[in-house]
Amino acid sequence: MTSSTAPEPTPTPRTARLGPLRRMTARSRDEEHRVASPLELFFDLCFVVAIAQAGMQLVHAVAAGHAGEGLLNYAMIFFSIWWAWMNFTWFSSAYDNDDALYRVVTLVQIAGVLVLAAGVSQAFEHHVYTAVWLGYVIMRFALIAQWLRAARGAQGPEKTMALRYAGGVFLCQIGWLGLLVLPQSGRPWVFLVMAVAEMCVPLYAEKDFVTSWHPHHVSERFGLFTIIVLGETIAASTVAVKSAVDEHDALRELLPIAAGGLLIVFAAWWIYFVVPIHGHLRSNRQSFLWGYGHYLIFSSAAAIGAGLEVAVEEAVGKTQISTLAASAAVTLPTALYFLTVWLLHARHFKVGIAQQLVLPMTALLVILCTFLGSWAVLAAGIVAALSVVVGLALTARTGTGEGAGTAERETLEA
Repeated sequence: MTSSTAPEPTPTPRTARLGPLRRMTARSRDEEHRVASPLELFFDLCFVVAIAQAGMQLVHAVAAGHAGEGLLNYAMIFFSIWWAWMNFTWFSSAYDNDDALYRVVTLVQIAGVLVLAAGVSQAFEHHVYTAVWLGYVIMRFALIAQWLRAARGAQGPEKTMALRYAGGVFLCQIGWLGLLVLPQSGRPWVFLVMAVAEMCVPLYAEKDFVTSWHPHHVSERFGLFTIIVLGETIAASTVAVKSAVDEHDALRELLPIAAGGLLIVFAAWWIYFVVPIHGHLRSNRQSFLWGYGHYLIFSSAAAIGAGLEVAVEEAVGKTQISTLAASAAVTLPTALYFLTVWLLHARHFKVGIAQQLVLPMTALLVILCTFLGSWAVLAAGIVAALSVVVGLALTARTGTGEGAGTAERETLEA
């Protein structure tokens, strides 16, 4: 998709924060000091509840030896959470007028994700998607209401864009009914078709007019959600280690897993935030690829926590899987996270082949750590930590700071 040349909409004055209903018109992309609002932070926190439920069920499935089925269910559930979150994030960056109705409709979306979270166990264990579907529909119809408000306050190509969003989201909800009425064998195909259809809605809606999302605000929102997901990973693995120690007194077996997991999470945080990615988001094509790619970043980050729980349970003999499979539950999502962050973030800011190879080689070495038995998680953590050290050393040797090269050239061209 190419960037539109449509004129920037007139921004809404932001004098009062909460009061009577106001016309919903676009905010300015050049607005200064644009940061996440308390409502957005609350929104993120509630969405992570659903992610925690999906991660918990993934742990149960992998530990019971049903990794394939568990991963498929996890991918489907996580898509519904991530897509609803991302759509709201992009909408709020362009149209958040923070009046009472906007807040109420956003709270309805939060209620929807909590309904979805309540149905995650039924979806995993019994393939019953009623609550998941209902929660998703609540979130999506709330977003439709927001787009209709935006259409009412717009005109011309902007109004057409908003109506396309509302109509596209509505039509997709009809397609998702297939999860309820089709046989179980057909549901993965329903998911695949409808996921593609959902992701095509923004491409179609914005083909003639680009919403005035704020690059710094969007990158901050994605970064904050990454932090929350990584925090959930730490919390989940901590609870697993604590329960294992309390029940089995297996501290010696668990220390390498705990230490390795902590190093992995620390490195995951470091490589994500070491570069200022907002400077790269200069068109819809760049931003859509970047935003869509975060499905892999968020899902793999959450899966690392699930993998650490599996590794803990395997170490104390509470699973039906091998040490190799338990190690892979940690190393594979870790490698995917490192590789995806490199594709979406780091490669735009690295100078020279040596810097470019650090994260891809790290991903490869982390995968090889899978075969190191009970030391696999610790070895993967050490490799992840060393990748940060090597990256810093290469940066110092070449005399370029993180963000040099491409970022500087883009700034000069702008």
